[in-house]
Amino acid sequence: MSAPSIREIARSLGLSHTTVSEALRESPRVNPATRKRVQKAAKAVGYRPNPLAGALMSEMRRARSGTFRGVLAILDHDGPDGRSSNANRYHRELARGASERAAELGFKAETIITGTRGISDARLDTILQTRGIRGLLLLPIGGDADLSGLDWSHFAGVYTDYLIEKPALHAVCPDHYRSMVFAVQKLHGLGYHRLGLVLHGGHDARLLHRWEAAFHTYHEHHSQKEALPPLVLPEIDKKSFIRWFKTKNPDAVLCHRAEVMEWMIECGAKIPETHGFCCLNVATNTVPCAGLDLQPGLLGARGVELLIAALHRNDCGAPEHPSTTTIPAVWVDGPTLKKV
Repeated sequence: MSAPSIREIARSLGLSHTTVSEALRESPRVNPATRKRVQKAAKAVGYRPNPLAGALMSEMRRARSGTFRGVLAILDHDGPDGRSSNANRYHRELARGASERAAELGFKAETIITGTRGISDARLDTILQTRGIRGLLLLPIGGDADLSGLDWSHFAGVYTDYLIEKPALHAVCPDHYRSMVFAVQKLHGLGYHRLGLVLHGGHDARLLHRWEAAFHTYHEHHSQKEALPPLVLPEIDKKSFIRWFKTKNPDAVLCHRAEVMEWMIECGAKIPETHGFCCLNVATNTVPCAGLDLQPGLLGARGVELLIAALHRNDCGAPEHPSTTTIPAVWVDGPTLKKV
């Protein structure tokens, strides 16, 4: 059921739309008794003001213009110092896509570093409310994400990774499962038959093992394709990789980290003549690779669209039914795989 509008309240009280609007803004031009009656009626029907609309009208009155430059916050909980250079490349693309789309929609997006390497939740809450910032786009957080210290009744938020529970927010992220199936199909189509998957254990767990699940499930339903046990490590290290590579002898490796190609070469592999490498996130590497583009710029843009839509609906606070919007990766050809 939609919230009542000012016009509906005005009709029920027999007052003009302008009088009700000014009474709700505590305007001294409205008789105190009328102001009190309007506010009581608004409270009774559950009316809530839309801060975005209010800010827009204020700006229009000041500038006599329909152009509005509101501000959104891109919250970076870990900060650049708390991530690897590979992860930072991905986060920068997310923020770039978000900022560009925000500007197209009339907003300015500002990045704020929070958490242990930035300002505290309490200080952040004060800053955001003082500046009238209601929309928060959260960049992916490496550990357990906890931003419950903010007073979310004032904010709408969207998370740009798979899952956040403190608080549970709407999220936008890559479709990891579908993207893995796509990559495996692509590699089989190129003539690779012994695929080896290498994953960082913490990364895989944060996504509820979607990369690994898709890899296993695809091979279970395509028994003619040989499935090798994935290598999942707390930290991907050279010694463990070389031992696995020599034991399992994959003809193509799927991994986020391009440096494993150096270890493959040490084992005698020639890329792409004898072995192939598929990068699971080409945005995180500077080395040209074939593999998956998870489209972080598009993810950031879609997150901003969802966020601004929530602000227009005045949907603040943790949603009762948080949803996840997923975007499939696109394939990028590169020199690390042979041609058909």
